[in-house]
Amino acid sequence: MTNHLPEPSKPSNPSVSSTQRPNRRTFLITAASAAGVAGLAVWRPSLAAAAGGPANVTIIQFSDAGKPTGKVTIPKVVRSDAEWKQKLAPVSFDVARKEGTERPYTGSTWNNHDRGFYRCICCDNAVFSSDTKFESGTGWPSFWQPIAKENIVEIRDMSLGMERTAVSCRECDAHLGHVFDDGPRPTGLRYCMNSAAMRFVKTA
Repeated sequence: MTNHLPEPSKPSNPSVSSTQRPNRRTFLITAASAAGVAGLAVWRPSLAAAAGGPANVTIIQFSDAGKPTGKVTIPKVVRSDAEWKQKLAPVSFDVARKEGTERPYTGSTWNNHDRGFYRCICCDNAVFSSDTKFESGTGWPSFWQPIAKENIVEIRDMSLGMERTAVSCRECDAHLGHVFDDGPRPTGLRYCMNSAAMRFVKTA
């Protein structure tokens, strides 16, 4: 991991919208203003309609050792808000099911340097790896690519008065965070995630 963001390389990436994303400074100022004196998470208008999809999804499954075990097609995980509230801590429910954002430097894994990978807090789908985690200086866990592109969905997000790209879990539509184009090489991307939306699995 590095202490500073290197000059980002911006290769062509057809899976990511070509619309210019707001830079880190713009996002931090806007997010901080929106947070105000609210609690740990900031509620945003639901992206559920945009995140909706087929009854079955195809993902890459990973063992608890962090190794891919193959591509599978499985039913999408769907639960009611009442069921999610029973399963999740309040901040995780606000972030993952109501598209909130935890305050910077408050999450459990923004400064995590252990080797391992991250599963969705809602359904255990593997979403990110410590191999691509880097120090972004934002107070949120940041990665330059997902553990498998099949395991996430990128959604246009027009909240907070700007156009951004939200990132959600493909298996259950949980909101994970946003992706920006000010990350390090080799992708030039910064997947800015919420600790509350993920569960860390430490590996040897």
